[in-house]
Amino acid sequence: MNEKTLVIIPTYNEKENVEKVISLVLAQAPTLEVLIVDDGSPDGTGDLVEALTRTNPRVHLLRRAGKQGLGTAYIAGFKWGLVRDYAYFQEMDCDLSHDPRELPNFQKAIREYDLVIGSRYKDGIRVVNWPLRRLILSKGAALYVRLVTGLPVADPTGGFKCFRREVLEAIDLDSVKSNGYAFQVELSYKAWMRGYRLVEIPITFADRFAGTSKMSGGIIREALVVVWMLARSQGFRRWPRVQATAR
Repeated sequence: MNEKTLVIIPTYNEKENVEKVISLVLAQAPTLEVLIVDDGSPDGTGDLVEALTRTNPRVHLLRRAGKQGLGTAYIAGFKWGLVRDYAYFQEMDCDLSHDPRELPNFQKAIREYDLVIGSRYKDGIRVVNWPLRRLILSKGAALYVRLVTGLPVADPTGGFKCFRREVLEAIDLDSVKSNGYAFQVELSYKAWMRGYRLVEIPITFADRFAGTSKMSGGIIREALVVVWMLARSQGFRRWPRVQATAR
């Protein structure tokens, strides 16, 4: 059975974190490989990763010209992996807010489900070192998404998740409209509306280890608009039309 997994990690100025993240990811299982999608980081992140690719065949680098956004980075990574023989596609951040030691839990769950979402809010709140304002914003965004789209997920904006390749093949990746954190909502919503089985597993989310956050007002505004576009595209339907059979 093919369990080869591509862990896609977008980077922009993550030189302080990237080596440690890669090392921790690869230590979790021999079936895991890493693809760094670097948006021309001026701090030399891409050069550092390129050096690692020369000595470790499980490390890969996709360079892009300039900062193009989170969503397009993942789309580029998905496309890179889909033309190769990966069974599963794992999203995660480079700033160590997503703990690589959680990856075996994703690997276990993805054998039974089509999309596994790491949830900060399943069965309680598991967030470390966040100011109250940011926590309220995140919880409010989750409620907003559920109310507008009906997506039955406690943490729809989370970016620690794993897809079966069949799910990504079923979604027209070129039609994905969002590029910031709304990208996570859009992919999960499209998978759900196609009848694929989603499951949330609890994770502990810690604020970034080093570097600076990429959050901006534009990203938040995009998210507010995109959820309405998604719901309207399905006639504000609150359930999938069919049950997919990817497994």
